Amino acid sequence: MKNKSTMPYPLSTGKDGIKIQPDKMESEILYHCIFQNRIMLVYKDQNEILNCYEIDEVEIVSKVKASSKDNIEKILEEYIEKENLRKK
Repeated sequence: MKNKSTMPYPLSTGKDGIKIQPDKMESEILYHCIFQNRIMLVYKDQNEILNCYEIDEVEIVSKVKASSKDNIEKILEEYIEKENLRKK
């Protein structure tokens, strides 16, 4: 999972929900944010289709909230591998 974009981050949260800016997303890069104690994962595939996933497992959400940006990517990667969520 790479997330080394130089563009502004395309996900933001507010009281009304999550704002996704697909035009600021690079294909095949996983973006994340936390909203209402859930981790929202979003990526745009090679066909420009947005894919969104939600993680509400308390342990993972707590780890992400308490971690630095670099560690968050590692935590999410481990979760994706553990749950076998990788595209085949």
